[in-house]
Amino acid sequence: MTLSRPITLSIAALGGQGGGVVSDWLIDVARRSGYLAQATSVPGVAQRTGATIYYLEFFPIAGLPADKRRPIFALMPNPGDVDVLIASEIMEAGRAMQRGLVTDRTTLIASSHRIYAIQEKSSLGDGRADATQVRELARRHAKRYIEFNMQALAEANGSVISAAMLGALCGSGALPFPVEHYVEAIRASGIEAASSTRAFEAARSAAGQPGDAPGAGTPAAGTPAAGTPGATSQPFPGSISSSFEQRILARVPAGAQATAREGVRRMIDYQDGAYASFYLDRLEAVIALESAPSSVFALTESVARGLALWMSFEDTIRVADLKIRAARAKRVIEEVRPSQGQLVQVTEFMKPRIEEICGTLPAGLGAWVLRSRAPRRWLNHLTGGRQITTSSIIGFLQLYWLAGLRRWRRKTLRYAEEQSRIERWLGIIARAAPENYSSAVEIAECQQLVKGYGETHERGCANFDAILADSADPRPGTGAAERIRRLRIAALADDEGIALSKALAATH
Repeated sequence: MTLSRPITLSIAALGGQGGGVVSDWLIDVARRSGYLAQATSVPGVAQRTGATIYYLEFFPIAGLPADKRRPIFALMPNPGDVDVLIASEIMEAGRAMQRGLVTDRTTLIASSHRIYAIQEKSSLGDGRADATQVRELARRHAKRYIEFNMQALAEANGSVISAAMLGALCGSGALPFPVEHYVEAIRASGIEAASSTRAFEAARSAAGQPGDAPGAGTPAAGTPAAGTPGATSQPFPGSISSSFEQRILARVPAGAQATAREGVRRMIDYQDGAYASFYLDRLEAVIALESAPSSVFALTESVARGLALWMSFEDTIRVADLKIRAARAKRVIEEVRPSQGQLVQVTEFMKPRIEEICGTLPAGLGAWVLRSRAPRRWLNHLTGGRQITTSSIIGFLQLYWLAGLRRWRRKTLRYAEEQSRIERWLGIIARAAPENYSSAVEIAECQQLVKGYGETHERGCANFDAILADSADPRPGTGAAERIRRLRIAALADDEGIALSKALAATH
């Protein structure tokens, strides 16, 4: 083979995904195949557990000039000069394209699953980046684009994504190395050789299929599905009782039944059956506001979703309950993947404030403590950063006891406060719907501002209250609904409320 330049390859991976292992395997593969090889890594910022770019160059020994002069390899990828780029997650492929590393000479290989960035998770609204745009750009700009769910494939074969990435590189045919050298490199490394080989072979087969391989665009196992960026937004398992099912079928419009059904499951998981019945009582009051000829039932659908989320607000009891669930422990083990006999220790970092502590107390007592100086000073000793090792008996029992307060939740200060806010929200919707249906729908959509825990929840409530105060006297016509929509979008734009303040000022 005669080459005038090295073969260049870049790996875009996240911390813990084994990008360095893939790099080491490829160096071994190249040398077994008679190539000179060099690998470097460029650590990135810790947006998603620390993204790192690995860069490799290969040159055949047989292609060296007669005097055996060796090429000088580059230390970093140069825009427009990358032959192969593999990304361990679809948005990492997007970041690589932003840096100009993908051109008409590049074979781009990406895993279709999503690992949400901190910015996406912390957004007040739906901050998820649109992977569809990344795919469109990849097909437009890359010489060849291969995408499939490497994470799910690796897990199905009892391995990790690094083995699937190596298989994808081999199956793409973009590198001139024999298959047997890849397998030999895996076995020589001694890193879970059997399972790694299985994942490698499965990925090699998937990458060799024409077009996008099966699984493109599907979330990896254990990741939130589309529209559910948070763990608490996941559907709750199990069927509901026949009485609830019959009530939903008889009284809830068909278009909102799936949401109402999920809401009932959530209420039972959060509290109990009586709480689920309370949820349906409130929802049926909204259904009665729908006009007779209506076939869209936009108000019912919006309230069914928002009410379910709000009525399962995150108090200290809920947070403790979620942290000690068996499903969470299983997820931690799956992510850590400990070796046989290795112990895993889980430490929760918690920072309770006086407001959270008082919110868990009986309503009268909690309100009194918040108003009193001496009790507040005493409670300050219980606030601040705390670490609870829930993998220990003592740590687990602390959260188990707190989660057990669920049976007394209805008597707590936080419960009383949230129910008052919910009733105010539903009341404004009820007053707005007969005169301005569109405004009522927009007010219902404002529930998405109320979320989270602690200071995040307080900021969301403040923005929510500001919008409700502005819309307390709905005006006829389409202008009122559009104004509320603009205010809601502005409130979701930043944490500080700057955009909302400007939008409120502009409406007067």
